[in-house]
Amino acid sequence: MSTLLIYGATGYTGRMAAERAKALGLDFEIAGRNAKRLESLAAQLDVPYRVFDTHDAEGSLSGISVLLNFAGPFARTAEPLMHACIKVGTHYLDITAEINIYRMAEGLGAEAAANHVMLLPGVGWDVVPTDSLAVHVAKRAVKPVALSIALQVPGSMSRGSAMSVSEILGAGVLARVDGELVATPDAAPRLFDFGQGPVLCAPLSFGDLVTGWHSTGIRNIAMFVHITGEAFPEGDLSQLPDGPTPEQRAAHRARAVVEVTGTDGAIARSVIDTVNGYSFTPLAAIEAARRVMNGEQQPGFATPANVFGGGFAQSIAGTVITDF
Repeated sequence: MSTLLIYGATGYTGRMAAERAKALGLDFEIAGRNAKRLESLAAQLDVPYRVFDTHDAEGSLSGISVLLNFAGPFARTAEPLMHACIKVGTHYLDITAEINIYRMAEGLGAEAAANHVMLLPGVGWDVVPTDSLAVHVAKRAVKPVALSIALQVPGSMSRGSAMSVSEILGAGVLARVDGELVATPDAAPRLFDFGQGPVLCAPLSFGDLVTGWHSTGIRNIAMFVHITGEAFPEGDLSQLPDGPTPEQRAAHRARAVVEVTGTDGAIARSVIDTVNGYSFTPLAAIEAARRVMNGEQQPGFATPANVFGGGFAQSIAGTVITDF
């Protein structure tokens, strides 16, 4: 039998994912570092739990076929968990937006493949919607040569996401140029239309600079973000609430736009509209884990579109793609 382990299950998004896994009747356990919180959630869900630190993970993955990591910042947790998964033969999934985690997983791809292990970061709002959208728009262009992706970040951010933002900012501004990731510190903001008129978006480095390359083969990729509301907070991040309330999530849907330029100079553009990212992530992550448990796997580094097809994002309720 295939068993899922949700690591970081007592966090804001991890708890929603565990509740979703229970609702679907999946065979799963929960894990993390805080024994008291895990014991409480395990009793609530009536599932087994494991207590371990990421650096002691190898001996704690016995009987686990798929590990789904919700414990951020992922710069602290992803590497030891990936190495442990490769050693014991467990598929690794996470929900990170931190580009350096994708670069690391890419670098570990050959070792993972040799051990028949899949490394699949980004099964949440980033990068599932943008990965699917990039594949969709690429098919609308004539011999695609350039891909631009812009995210719209509405409403407030969870404490965990805010902590991950420092990792994203710390990576600097990057772009993929002729197939290579290069620093582009002088990249200028650009206008993108998410469906309600053009808005200014700042260049920023998300995981799509890696996944978009693997999913579409397009050699030139740039990423941008439009920030609204209380997103990207400053100050003492430890004082932030766990995350948006259900009412706040319901009030802010999430959108991304993708533009693909073909060799003929024509630009194809589409917008993806989903439920709030914090509502989308547990749905997509658990659906991805369910599919991997059922045999949808690709050894080595993988992207959501590689494994599940370009329509994966649209399998999540409330997701709509509009072509322009």
